[in-house]
Amino acid sequence: MTTDLRIGVVGAGLMGADHIARITHRISGAVVSAIVEPDPGRAAAAAEKAPGAATFSRVEDAIAAGALDAVLIATPGQFHEPVLVPALEAGLPILCEKPLTPDSATSWDIIQREQKLDKPHIQIGFMRRFDPEYAALRELIASGDAGDLVMVRGVHRNPSVPDSYTQTMLITDSVVHEFDVIPWLADSAIKSVEIKFPRRNTLTPEHLREPILVIMELENGVLVDVEMNVSVQFGYQVGTEAVFEKGIARIGQPSGLQQWRDGQFSIKDHTSFTTRFAEAYDRQIQRWVNAVTDGRLVDGPNAWDGFLVALACEAGVRALDGGIVPVEAAERPAFYA
Repeated sequence: MTTDLRIGVVGAGLMGADHIARITHRISGAVVSAIVEPDPGRAAAAAEKAPGAATFSRVEDAIAAGALDAVLIATPGQFHEPVLVPALEAGLPILCEKPLTPDSATSWDIIQREQKLDKPHIQIGFMRRFDPEYAALRELIASGDAGDLVMVRGVHRNPSVPDSYTQTMLITDSVVHEFDVIPWLADSAIKSVEIKFPRRNTLTPEHLREPILVIMELENGVLVDVEMNVSVQFGYQVGTEAVFEKGIARIGQPSGLQQWRDGQFSIKDHTSFTTRFAEAYDRQIQRWVNAVTDGRLVDGPNAWDGFLVALACEAGVRALDGGIVPVEAAERPAFYA
């Protein structure tokens, strides 16, 4: 007889609600047993999507009640540390949405705490690693079939952003994904970050200066540029083009029904990350559940990867003020080998 993994989801906003629906309807071997959300209305709405789940206002109360076997953290980044600490102290497996924490100092503290355990317990929700197209591109790079990787070009475009979106969030909430997936693709750490400001989009909110062009140099000499554009109006688009010695590879193109009507060609594009990376999210959660169930606990980016991204984000934020900013080098502890 098998028992489903009991997951406590912390945070019942957009991301948390999406994960609750995913675990309830599309993930095997797991159930949402607890929802931790201080807002009563939001907690009640989330509980309707997870029959039988208990609701709590604090993760400490859910842990004390024995209501969960593993924790999925889906709160905004500034609230991750207060959840990570008690979950680690309880020895619980954790899937934490990006970032690990908002800065390298608190991320360092978390990895020090985690190393008191017998093995890594934290997986970070950098879901692009689970996207089939990204995985195929990584295999191509590693195979050498097209020769050495020379350059990478990326685009990360949003139709719009809320008023709460700040200038630094261009880095910490958006380019943060590129800071994880690009080194993973190229198998090389980020050496430096530089940011260029092209002509400003007149449709950009007044408090933002964008789009931006993020330029990264990797330790292996590969040069990367990423267009970060959050006022592009037409839809949500994430794409990558890899330039090799013997060819080009591209991922992230729209797919689906193609139409030729009224003298025009059209194909529907995404408007949100929840659809663009739906399969990646499903694969990520399923593989995490499988890893927890068989005792590995982590099958994907770990807390050390989260710490490295925090270092890159800090360099990226400094680069918003100009200049080429080096990314602090860090030696991986044997614990995370």
